[in-house]
Amino acid sequence: MRLLDGASRTRLAGCARDPGYSCPPGSDGGQTGDGCARSAEIVERTVLRGHPLPAATAGGKLLNHMVQYTRTRLDTSFAALSDATRRGVLERLGRADASITDLAEKFQMTLTGMKKHVGVLEQAGLVTTKKIGRVRTCQLGPRRLEEETAWLERYRQRWDERFDELDKVVAELTRKEQSDERKNRK
Repeated sequence: MRLLDGASRTRLAGCARDPGYSCPPGSDGGQTGDGCARSAEIVERTVLRGHPLPAATAGGKLLNHMVQYTRTRLDTSFAALSDATRRGVLERLGRADASITDLAEKFQMTLTGMKKHVGVLEQAGLVTTKKIGRVRTCQLGPRRLEEETAWLERYRQRWDERFDELDKVVAELTRKEQSDERKNRK
């Protein structure tokens, strides 16, 4: 595996803080002059430790697909749903539309903080907002999470199958144990 110089490595790696985003030139404080130094550090540290990254070489350059991957719809949805406050906002909006001010008061947080939470939900398509005058009103978005539900259902089925197999093994071991006890009594 070939290691790159700092500038090339950073340019190819993207940004560790936000997959799919390349930091603008000079955002690394002038260390390499191009890209995000943190990404370069992560790539270098991982490669030097002997832990290969999911990478491919193209034209002699190291491409880190893990850092460069683009967020899919599932990733965006699950990231939005991973926060308890955002789940609470969705529950609240399921009952009735609300302004960001109302939501901020209910969750005891600043308007800026609530606006960021709503922005994440909006990017995932779970919430829509409209501004009327000085009030931004939030409502549930058009997405109904069918894709996410289908993904979860596939994994639920796999785990059910595995637990069924485990139940069979436990039952067989229990039968063997009971038969061994009967033999030892005689």
